[in-house]
Amino acid sequence: MTPSIAFYAPLKSPNHATPSGDRTMARGLMNVLSELGNVELVSELRTRDGFGDADVQNDLIEQADEDVARLVKTGDWDAWVTYHNYYKAPDLIGPKVCVALNIPYHVIEASRSPKRLHGPWAAFAKLADEASDAADVIYYFTHRDQPFLQDAKPADQQLVHLKPFLDRDTIPVVEQSRGGGALLAVGMFRRGDKLKSYTNLANALTATARMDWNLKIVGAGEAEDEIRALYAPFGDRVTFLGGLSHDAVLQQMEQADVFVWPGVNEAFGMVYLEAQAMGTPVVAENRVGVRDVVGPMSLLVEPHNAVAYAQALELILSAKADAKPHQAYVAEHHLRRSAVDTIQQTMQLKARSS
Repeated sequence: MTPSIAFYAPLKSPNHATPSGDRTMARGLMNVLSELGNVELVSELRTRDGFGDADVQNDLIEQADEDVARLVKTGDWDAWVTYHNYYKAPDLIGPKVCVALNIPYHVIEASRSPKRLHGPWAAFAKLADEASDAADVIYYFTHRDQPFLQDAKPADQQLVHLKPFLDRDTIPVVEQSRGGGALLAVGMFRRGDKLKSYTNLANALTATARMDWNLKIVGAGEAEDEIRALYAPFGDRVTFLGGLSHDAVLQQMEQADVFVWPGVNEAFGMVYLEAQAMGTPVVAENRVGVRDVVGPMSLLVEPHNAVAYAQALELILSAKADAKPHQAYVAEHHLRRSAVDTIQQTMQLKARSS
């Protein structure tokens, strides 16, 4: 019989109504796991507490225990996989079910936050750490996560590098040569790190005033007024496209000469992989996480250095545009097949006997 795998995403269910990178990755992981066995989404309980509210946390723990009782009673899986366990959305279900059913517990993307063990998230941070401690295997996406996981891991726990991946098996056929100074930025209009990326990009473009370029921006959100004000000095060289569908974003990527996004505090950024898959080079800041998904034919520059960013952009625009090396990088390292192979080698699931 085909192996059976339980899947759970405490931060955001793959069926959640609001699009996000977490939802996209959860869906992609279910597709990856479906190549290894029968995958069941076993709970849609979202354990996220964004405000450090003890009452909310206690209520979520009670709801989780109800799911635990249900799953222990009815479950019959060969392994359990949880995606994204951290202090604001700990896995309150998987560890208990796996102990009760005596099945392997795998976690994909886990964070440890020692400073959160004190303060309003203390209880949840402790539970997130306990879930990470209980994992037989933790898969980490980027090398920024590995040292923290290594320092805290139990002796018998396995750490595995799972490269970020696009949920597809092939690279699209695109225009091989481009040119004309068409830039594209894609990012939600949010205050904080997103606004910092837009600010850094605007500063870099100021330093490229003599270059021939035009910029399209895809995004929407509460910081729209601030972001529009940042780019107002560039006049009609900047076009705001608003929020677009995923397919429409990919079309814009294919038409662009360079994908420009500094990536302030990005975990890694799926947009970088999507742009390169469409044959578009990237200019980003050289940050842990970002450098895990930006290929050698794109350019990374010193963070918050507008002049360096402008020089990199000028270099990319002056080079002969060729989609092939960017697509080849993604095809070799960051498609679904790579993720399937990594997880399959680690889980080593065997078909059940009839």
